[in-house]
Amino acid sequence: MIARIMRVLPLGLLLAFEGAPSPSGLRICADPNNLPFSNEAREGFENKIATLIGRELHRPIEYVWWAQRRGFVRNTLSAGSCDLVVGTVSGMEMLATTRPYYTSTYVFVSRHDRALDVSSFDDPRLKNLRIGVQLVGDDFANTPPAHALANRGMTRNIVGYTLYGDYRRPHPASQIVDAVARGDVDLAVVWGPLAGYFAKTSPTKLDIVPVSPRRDPPALPFVFDISMGVRRRDSTFRHSIDEIISRKRASIDSILDAYGVPRVNAITTSRSAEQPDPSSRLLLGMTSEVIPSKARDR
Repeated sequence: MIARIMRVLPLGLLLAFEGAPSPSGLRICADPNNLPFSNEAREGFENKIATLIGRELHRPIEYVWWAQRRGFVRNTLSAGSCDLVVGTVSGMEMLATTRPYYTSTYVFVSRHDRALDVSSFDDPRLKNLRIGVQLVGDDFANTPPAHALANRGMTRNIVGYTLYGDYRRPHPASQIVDAVARGDVDLAVVWGPLAGYFAKTSPTKLDIVPVSPRRDPPALPFVFDISMGVRRRDSTFRHSIDEIISRKRASIDSILDAYGVPRVNAITTSRSAEQPDPSSRLLLGMTSEVIPSKARDR
């Protein structure tokens, strides 16, 4: 099940390069239209964290822009065009990943005035509600929440929203949260960083509640550790980033707080039975940042 989910995720179409990177610059691989993670105006939380990393390394930040679709890692980091992916699932096999710098979860999003307070996929009320879920890719691959609901016999009351949205518009991934605010659906299940940010900026008061359980037996996770990624051979650089993550933990947490990123207890600092297959890149809409469903990038 995990391998099937992770084969699907977002990674790749070339958009633009921001000039020729200088030898001393820290080149960041990022999506130019992927709030709350990153955008070309450098307004995302990954942009802010990249600036922090560059400052600690005393290196100016430069960007290589590439949309989060298939081929992202292959055509940016692995091709040598850039040096650092700021958000990726811990243990992704194509990268050397740092220690996690946050752990997030899928959440239920609903209007505050509805007072639904749904927290579990086993809540009996779900069968009578219109539920928004994120879908990934042209092959209609499903994210973990879509599988969890289908496993409980809920398909006819599900409304799918493409993870990519309309890329011609700003922050295309916000459409599912906007649908909750408008009342098009009763609630939605959304990757935490997306839900937290767009709920925080919505003119309609929205509630977000972490999904339960953290893992649907036998092997369907909803919680993921997020790390930074470098080329496998760049072990010294990775250790430097690890040290900065440890030293600047409070500053990173402050950035995540400002963007409304919900966090939960870390899964592990190393691969474990609870962590997804490291060949997968997760996080919906995330360079890692997955909304989770970032698939094998091959």
